[in-house]
Amino acid sequence: MAKYDYSRLQNGSDIRGVALDGVPGEPVNLDQTAAGRLARGFLFWLCHTTGKDASQLTISVGRDPRLSGKALADAFFEAVRPYGCRLLSAGIASTPAMFMSTIFEDYRCDGAVMITASHLPWNRNGMKFFSEKGGLDKGDIADIITFAESDSILNSVRVSTPKEVEEIPLLDTYAAHLRTLIKNGAGSDHPLSGMKITVDAGNGAGGFYADKVLKPLGADVSSGQFLEPDGNFPNHAPNPEDKKAMEAICSRVKESGADLGIIFDTDVDRSSAVDEHGREISRNGIVAMAAALIADQHPGTTVVTDSITSRQLTAFLEDNLGLSHLRFKRGYKNVINKAKELCDNGTDSQLAIETSGHAAYKENYFLDDGAYLATKIVIKAAQLFREGKGISTLISDLTVPAEAVEIRFPILKEDFSSYGDEILHNLEELAADGKIEDAVPVQPNYEGVRINFTHPSCSGWMLLRKSLHDPIMPLNVESDVEGGCDEIRRRLKPLLEKFDGLDISRL
Repeated sequence: MAKYDYSRLQNGSDIRGVALDGVPGEPVNLDQTAAGRLARGFLFWLCHTTGKDASQLTISVGRDPRLSGKALADAFFEAVRPYGCRLLSAGIASTPAMFMSTIFEDYRCDGAVMITASHLPWNRNGMKFFSEKGGLDKGDIADIITFAESDSILNSVRVSTPKEVEEIPLLDTYAAHLRTLIKNGAGSDHPLSGMKITVDAGNGAGGFYADKVLKPLGADVSSGQFLEPDGNFPNHAPNPEDKKAMEAICSRVKESGADLGIIFDTDVDRSSAVDEHGREISRNGIVAMAAALIADQHPGTTVVTDSITSRQLTAFLEDNLGLSHLRFKRGYKNVINKAKELCDNGTDSQLAIETSGHAAYKENYFLDDGAYLATKIVIKAAQLFREGKGISTLISDLTVPAEAVEIRFPILKEDFSSYGDEILHNLEELAADGKIEDAVPVQPNYEGVRINFTHPSCSGWMLLRKSLHDPIMPLNVESDVEGGCDEIRRRLKPLLEKFDGLDISRL
């Protein structure tokens, strides 16, 4: 057996693991030893990809407020200091700001690391890695893990005179960058005067947006909540997809009479909004909003989204905004890489966005940046405010289904991935052969099996797919009529019952 095995820490293009004791059945697997070896693996990767000696590299490290963050950051620095690279500590920061440390002239880092586990519980942590080309892909992370597990590879990096770790005001630099965008976009030095904007950071790293971005531009941010970083996350999950989190900010916007609400996840690479009426702009709504913000400047551009978007969203993007919609796969890196591929092949794609709130604009390095999306929303809200309008007018023509549900089925088989493939293949064949009542397979389709239902009693669609990393098969169902979701589920149940390795009890 290998001395080190970090393969289970890989979560797509991120590292994620258990960093603190305290949850039964979740032993620590991302400790300071693992953090140090992964740090050295990243150092080797940077040397290999840049062609530089370790002593010529500059690396920045930031973290969200998780309780384990400082210890892991310290372990990172301690592991790479002997190699003589310049090390910059950003302290509590955001994931997008860490990438920007490779762009900003003040820093020009060769590599950057954000220590975060996004919206996961307090005992988890992880790492996101960047070069000046953007976030590392899944294959890069696998390579870093391989390097981290190998003593011979890590020992091949030449040591040098250690340098002291430098503290840098990265969030101040980043906030100044966002303020400039708002000033330029809204055409004023104090474009938010008279506006009340509620920010909910969920006690993650996003509180800076209220105090360092909005307030200096004239906004009243007194209705903000949960702005103080607290790794216990005592108020609600720092996650725009969390029902309790969205209810909290919607209530706050209503009771305070705010003109706009902004909510971030822990590390600020995702955001959603709340309109002037206290209604959430999330999931399909945040996709529609993000697209509407660029429709005039980029007519006809292709918007790449994840697979669970609604038919109503497609209609809004194509019929109302005059854009093209490519419904692709779940996973923010999947949609970003697909948009980049389209651009490389001659098809303009200015936006890649997941319904989770990961929004990446081509104009912003295809970086999924919740604060950048919030900034574009704020600019438009300020323009509309001067006209006596609210942000809701931008997507007022977006309709919603009558019903929408998501059910997650556990796969009970050990080889869950291939078993999931078997289920999907069977369902796809049944739909193609016309053996599912009133069902029309959706083509093209890039993930799972998506089926439209045409009968008036259940007009709508369903998508059954595999989870990206877990033994789960999520089922999304939407219908344009009341009771339609139940009718679609009724038609689906006998088709899935024969698979005894799939727990469909919730169906």
